Amino acid sequence: MTSPTWQRELDNFVGIKPVLVIEGNVADLYPWEGPAGATQFLPLNQILPELFAGAEGARPYRFLFADPLRGIGDPLGTGDARDLAEAAQAQADRLTAEAEALNPARDPTARQAPFATNRLVHDALLMRAALSRRLDAGVAEGRSIACVLDLASRLASSPEDLTPEENAVFMNLYLGAADAIRGDGAHVNTLVLVVNRAGDVPSWLTRANPDARVIAIPNPDRPAREAFIERAFPDLADPALAKAREKLIDTTDGMKLVELDELRRLYARGGTAPERVADLVDLYKYGIRENQWAAMADKLRDDPAAALRRRVKGQEPAIEKIVSVLKRSVLGFSGMQHSSGTKPKGVLFLAGPTGTGKTEIVKAATELLFGDERSYLRFDMSEYAAENADQKLFGAPPGYVGYEAGGQLTNAVRANPFSVLLFDEVEKAHPSIMDKFLQILEDGRMTDGQGQTVYFSETLIFFTSNVGISEEVLDEHGRVVGRRSIVQPGEPYDAMQEKVRAAMAAHFKPEVLNRIGDNIVVFDYISPEASRLILEAQLAKINGNVRARCGIAVGTADALVEHLLERAQEPGVRENGGRGIGNLVETAYLNPLAAFIFDAGVEAGDAVEAYLADGDAAFRRVGDDGAAPLVGSAAETGRLAPEPATEGSARGR
Repeated sequence: MTSPTWQRELDNFVGIKPVLVIEGNVADLYPWEGPAGATQFLPLNQILPELFAGAEGARPYRFLFADPLRGIGDPLGTGDARDLAEAAQAQADRLTAEAEALNPARDPTARQAPFATNRLVHDALLMRAALSRRLDAGVAEGRSIACVLDLASRLASSPEDLTPEENAVFMNLYLGAADAIRGDGAHVNTLVLVVNRAGDVPSWLTRANPDARVIAIPNPDRPAREAFIERAFPDLADPALAKAREKLIDTTDGMKLVELDELRRLYARGGTAPERVADLVDLYKYGIRENQWAAMADKLRDDPAAALRRRVKGQEPAIEKIVSVLKRSVLGFSGMQHSSGTKPKGVLFLAGPTGTGKTEIVKAATELLFGDERSYLRFDMSEYAAENADQKLFGAPPGYVGYEAGGQLTNAVRANPFSVLLFDEVEKAHPSIMDKFLQILEDGRMTDGQGQTVYFSETLIFFTSNVGISEEVLDEHGRVVGRRSIVQPGEPYDAMQEKVRAAMAAHFKPEVLNRIGDNIVVFDYISPEASRLILEAQLAKINGNVRARCGIAVGTADALVEHLLERAQEPGVRENGGRGIGNLVETAYLNPLAAFIFDAGVEAGDAVEAYLADGDAAFRRVGDDGAAPLVGSAAETGRLAPEPATEGSARGR
């Protein structure tokens, strides 16, 4: 296979740059094609000599390894470390003596080198000597020296606020590289710093230093994963298992090769058929073997659209789109058109007027899948409007307040990876948060502030927004004095949809909308037919709850229902959709019903009729003043017995 880009970049600069800072995926295995053409997978300490040897050829480097905890080490087992350290110590003593001779101390007992008793300072001085001084010929044998400082991210607690000891460490390293022995007009001796990220060392060591080169090691790409899987899973070489092999390669996108090696060990335990080997990824990421989405397939057999319609009225485009996404999710078809197999199970952007059922349909979908509408995770994005609000969701970086707590979103998904996520009123969040969502929507994963990868590939994500429905009204001084509706109830759906999509294109970045694609659903204003269904459903729910909690049967006359329906069509109510109808029912029905039951001393076992009187809801016990008796199961239906057609009497609900 072709060498990874970072290896070719390092090969180009070995012998040229005296400081190489290697960052990123530094604790992994890396492909290396040996002399015989066979691909090996080596840790960084073992692959560095191979890469350095390619540059020097007949004059290979000798390596001096060290880290902040163990000091000088010999991970290669060549025996060079002891000889190099002893020879470097002799040169370090000469460096110290020369400095003391030029800068004599007033106190004869004081050493010129500050903090000489500090082991980190001492090791940095050894590396400075090894880089800048010619060591004993018997030790170096004319070969160049590479000093590799592993775990260099742990040298300083705050790279831009160094303690005197930490400053001495980095100054020794800087001077060693600046004075590194050069040959044939090029740098020869080399300092290699292995860090998690370049920002873990002082910026003056890398950014303002023309002698330094930062080389980033990304997570393994597809060819690297393919080569490793070919070697680690020989069972998958069978052509009949080509699909299983390809799926494993795709679903391990973003994983390190050491993690793939752990997958190999899980597979070696047995219990997983070769054709189901990709299921091990769920076991590795989430700690479970079963795919919960596949287990939900039976819940979608019996007309899932009807289940959603019972709770959301008059929004057929949204219901059809959500049912389609749910079916795709349980089949595992999400993201099939892309090379990445780690995208979320589904992403839907629900836009439109307030009170039209956007949040309700998310609750309905959650109840359909999990049996409980409260199983979804809701984030009110108005709480994340501040500039640094993304830290609340994804966790604060090291050194900041709240770092130990992690992020609200990442913690929740890590605890429950099979989730429905609702980001409500997302237009109110700070723009930087939408930038963070790009990685989730594209790759299905996010690295939190603590450096842990959180996978969103098993989540169903909903965004809701009211963008395009109204706009702020400003006075002559630019102050917000109110809001003005952009779309109106009764406006043709196509025209409203076009306005909403145009407003979204102006508010959200193109890369965000491109990742959502055609999964933008615009909700329409509540139609008169849907208003009737919502009103009747809310009245029935109130009557049923009163019966269940208080033992009081309530029936509602048709004339009152029609009156409330007329009021529900008023512009002030209709603009607020189902929420406006709910407010109307609470004010015009529920509150006077509660007052009547309390004031009239209605008790369990009594029955109450709700009827229209003088343009308002009125109530009386059944049997009083000629009220029609309740018949059948009034607890469930609230029906009134038929009576002669007189004012205020009709079929109840």
